[in-house]
Amino acid sequence: MKKKVHKNTARENRKVGFRLFFMLGLLLVCTAGLATRAVTLQVIDAEFLQGQGEARYLREVEIPATRGVIYDRNQVPLAVSTPVESLWAHPGQLLETRENIDKLAAVLGTDADELERKLNTRSEKEFVWLRRHLPPSIASQVSALELPGVNLEREYRRFYPSSEVSVHVLGFTNIDDVGQEGLELEYNDWLQGVPGSKQVIKDRRGRVVEDVRLIRPAQPGRDLTLTLDNRLQYLAYRELKRTMLEHNAQSGSVVLLDVATSQILAMVNAPTYNPNQSVSRESQALRNRAVTDVIEPGSVMKPFAIAAALETGMYTPDSPIDTEPGSIRISGHTINDTNNYGMLDVTGVITKSSNVGTSKIALSLEPEHLWGSYNRFGFGKVSGSGFPGESAGVLRNFQRWHKVEQATIAYGYGISVTALQLARAYTAIANNGRIRAPSFIKQVENPLVSVMDPAIAAQVRDMLLTVTGPEGTGKKARVKNYLVGGKTGTSRKASAAGYEERYIATFAGFAPASDPQLVLVVVIDDPQGKGYYGGTVAGPLFSRVMSGSLRLLDIAPDDFQVAMAQQSLQVPKPVKNQGDNHAP
Repeated sequence: MKKKVHKNTARENRKVGFRLFFMLGLLLVCTAGLATRAVTLQVIDAEFLQGQGEARYLREVEIPATRGVIYDRNQVPLAVSTPVESLWAHPGQLLETRENIDKLAAVLGTDADELERKLNTRSEKEFVWLRRHLPPSIASQVSALELPGVNLEREYRRFYPSSEVSVHVLGFTNIDDVGQEGLELEYNDWLQGVPGSKQVIKDRRGRVVEDVRLIRPAQPGRDLTLTLDNRLQYLAYRELKRTMLEHNAQSGSVVLLDVATSQILAMVNAPTYNPNQSVSRESQALRNRAVTDVIEPGSVMKPFAIAAALETGMYTPDSPIDTEPGSIRISGHTINDTNNYGMLDVTGVITKSSNVGTSKIALSLEPEHLWGSYNRFGFGKVSGSGFPGESAGVLRNFQRWHKVEQATIAYGYGISVTALQLARAYTAIANNGRIRAPSFIKQVENPLVSVMDPAIAAQVRDMLLTVTGPEGTGKKARVKNYLVGGKTGTSRKASAAGYEERYIATFAGFAPASDPQLVLVVVIDDPQGKGYYGGTVAGPLFSRVMSGSLRLLDIAPDDFQVAMAQQSLQVPKPVKNQGDNHAP
């Protein structure tokens, strides 16, 4: 019996030993398998697996670069880029739940069905813009939803503090902060900067949870300082808008230059627009009319014809010119004055704005000399400002002139100029016959070129003083306590059917006349209502802008005795009609 028990015990022990051996073997096999798998994962396939993991969670993202700030001459910001959030989505993730689409549509204020259709058409993509440049309040609401597949990304939006006042000079940028018009376009490469990049880890919802490393830092755009004075811009814009409303005009431009440097202190146009809102590329308000639009300027061109005559030595300011009987017939065309001024001297021709007198003087000159004088003043070619889309105007070659054209060009018909060209030419008269290319950039200093004898420039300036004197057509352009020289212009507008009973009123001038510091040109297109003459429409606007500019720039008035001398400027033959001549 004992022997039988012993045999059973031995059998059980063998079974237990077998089980232990089996379990130990199984454990060793599993350990070996795990070790092999670990080696495979950690060593053999490590690079592949790491790449696969990084492909799912490690991303290289762009670091946007800040666009440079545009300042006025006194470091007042005119264009700045501010950080904003833009909304994008992973369509496949967002489409998983209709409830999430409804929530997002409600925050964005859009139709949920339309949003779903947009996502479905791009369902194969991983990135779709939903809304660029969100307002901060909307961006915070979207972030609070924490919806899968919905993400916010930092971008920059251009903002223009001066709004429509300086927009024609500045231009604007598109949704990607790239310049589209004006100086934003011309200096885009300077302002734009270079984006950087970095590696980040994103979670399954596409949110950045960790910055891994910086690959390339963003290089911010460079700042740009303009010649514009923001105070003068507001002044010119306010007064231009006032004149536009008063005369129900179609459009208008004002250009203010520094005489010594030809720096553009102010340039405004109407109609205008707000660059902080969406802008239609088809809008007629986009043009910087002072630079791109040409006009037949009328009598403001007469001083340049007179300057050309004085250069020949055939004339002096006192040379007599017979304008009797107030008209002249040339090649079948009649040129008229508004009155019969009879015998005038050359100065009186400017004071009275006599078309007949100017035509007689111009016809006595060699066409090549007259053309050469106009060409030296910069007519018929771009001013050199560098503004995109600048017009060269039209100055036909003298070899193609007819006799009547030689006469009409002298008083501003048959020639087309921009407001900026006109302002630049007047700086030559104000600056003793010297001229520079106008500039928008403060750091730029263009070379000074002599285009007229200083003595002749002084004679023309003295003639232009009489225009704002008691007998002149530009009395409304006067500025209290300052001597003002200038010229009125009233020209009829041309169309396919000929010249219409529609007008362009201009005034171009300088102050203080005893030591000219500023040149100002005013152009009002198609004024209606209270007259249309340059002296009536553009003259008062000139006076207000020039007066405010002289005060803001702290430019001293003319000497009292010099100012008193202005009151004694007299020209024979009283003027019956204070409007300047405008017959084509």
